[in-house]
Amino acid sequence: MEKDKAIDYAMQLNHVAQVRAVDRSLPLMPRGGRIIFVTSHLAHFYGQKPVSPIVYEPVAQSKKAGEEAVRSRIAELATRGIKLLVVSGDLIEGTITPKLMQRHNPGMIESRRKQAGSLPSVEDFAHAIVDCAANTQLESGATIFVGSTEWEIAQAQLNQKSFL
Repeated sequence: MEKDKAIDYAMQLNHVAQVRAVDRSLPLMPRGGRIIFVTSHLAHFYGQKPVSPIVYEPVAQSKKAGEEAVRSRIAELATRGIKLLVVSGDLIEGTITPKLMQRHNPGMIESRRKQAGSLPSVEDFAHAIVDCAANTQLESGATIFVGSTEWEIAQAQLNQKSFL
């Protein structure tokens, strides 16, 4: 979504860098540690729910690839006594991603707010991450959702290459 970036920028940031972070963290992590993978609902459900091909699809695709790559290591992590947990969020009120998306689709944030009832705040998302990290009862691979996971995109909006 950022201008003047290499074509593989999203994949490098959201897939390659995430796998490297896990690789470099594992030797330092004690048994009982947790890896929290942070993503968006649009990425977590990529391939199952619609995403704008221009505005967010490269990001969603790359985040989904990162999530799948890290999830593929759950068995390895278990041998080290480490859990992988995922926190997935709807559009987060006041953050840069919805603002960048709104440039391509004016009114998108308000439309999503009406559709979902409300959007989660940064504090809501942060609390979910902390709660996820602290909850020893969660099974490795569990996904915690922040905000509504239901959305619709009208065909006309997809044809306009817009989001939500």
